[in-house]
Amino acid sequence: MKTKFILLFTLALLSISAKSFAQAPDDCTILMSYFTEQAKIKNYEAALPHYENLIKDCPNYNLAIYQYGIKMFEYFVEEKGDKSKINDLIKAYQLRLENFPEQTKEGEVLSTIAQIKFDNNIGTKAEQFKAFDEAFKKDPENFTSGKSLYAYFSLAVDLFNDGQKDIQEIFDLYDVVINKIDTEKNSLASKLTPLMDKEEAGTTLTDKEKRAKEVYENNLGVYATVEESVNGKLGQLADCPNLIPLYEKDYEQKKNDIEWLKGASNRLDAKDCESPLSNKLAVRLHELEPSSTSAYLLGKQAEAEGKASQALEYFNQAAELEKDNSKKARIYYSIAENYRKKGSFGTARTYYNKMLEVKPSAGIAYYKIGAMYADSANNCGSTVFEKRAMYWLAADMMDKAARVDGTIAGNARSAASSYRARAPQASDIFSEGMAGKTVKFNCWVGGSVRVPNL
Repeated sequence: MKTKFILLFTLALLSISAKSFAQAPDDCTILMSYFTEQAKIKNYEAALPHYENLIKDCPNYNLAIYQYGIKMFEYFVEEKGDKSKINDLIKAYQLRLENFPEQTKEGEVLSTIAQIKFDNNIGTKAEQFKAFDEAFKKDPENFTSGKSLYAYFSLAVDLFNDGQKDIQEIFDLYDVVINKIDTEKNSLASKLTPLMDKEEAGTTLTDKEKRAKEVYENNLGVYATVEESVNGKLGQLADCPNLIPLYEKDYEQKKNDIEWLKGASNRLDAKDCESPLSNKLAVRLHELEPSSTSAYLLGKQAEAEGKASQALEYFNQAAELEKDNSKKARIYYSIAENYRKKGSFGTARTYYNKMLEVKPSAGIAYYKIGAMYADSANNCGSTVFEKRAMYWLAADMMDKAARVDGTIAGNARSAASSYRARAPQASDIFSEGMAGKTVKFNCWVGGSVRVPNL
């Protein structure tokens, strides 16, 4: 009996010792070395067994386990077409988040997992949507993939079409997704703007700045495409013929619900829906909660009725009350448009620039300023050459519009090309002897432009 006990005790001790040895730092270092040596040269078939040993015995040894592991399974799935490794890829992301949460962006990882499930048709649409929804709600800051934002919204619309979601849920999610896209675009545009200004001032960008500028412009283009796709997916669901009867039907029941009134009013305004309902919503909202939103909407109503001065009063009230930059940008745009239509270009530019301060990705502001410059060409110079030089400034503004806002890039680039064709050409510069000289503008535009050297 005593001998049997000693034998069992010895076996147990050996088992514990073996486990401890397998997890010992030195052994983990060896396993890690075996794995990374093969992974670095993309010999993933040889690396795979070592990865499996690492996640079993040393799961929290080194972040590189999962960095290389994800690349390895992406290779198997995407390049080798081995769909059996999809779950291993998902698990690698999950293990990274589990073992290295401080070095992992939760929203990025969870949205990536959700995207993998979506791309490979894993689970029902409802389950796929839930994966994106949980990722966004847990960490919206790091849910930045344009592709995933579109998939998230697209699935919601599909679920509505299948009778699994109501229309208000779709509208609410649309607002969330568009606001997120705006946030990302503004972040990129705020980094791009100083580089554009530097170039405009004639300063050569460093190689690093050129690369950064290219990245910012490319990503802004991606988000612009996503925004267009989201709007396309929403499609006729949010067109006036559908919105107006929907909100008219719910008005009596919802007329004391401030958030519903705001949402309905803003959506009708965004679609330029002309209906008595718009005025009724704006007035009711102002009665219940005089706010930036209600003042803005009353301003829009006054504007539609041709009461420009009254509209301006409401818009200024709205701008003073508004704290949200995206909404404030919309108000500044309305004020700028009010002045532009009256021919007060200088004041209009001031408000377009205010719009850019709170929403750097608002390419429409650059576009409108450029158009005003072009419209003022005949009034901003004492000679034909000086007047035509204004088109260089107008073209530069259109270039800026195209860089920060892909949704208007095509029109902006076309306008820039047209303006440059109207500006002095090489023969004009030569005949006037203006190469390298500066043309100053003494009208509302102000500033100057340097004539290109021949």
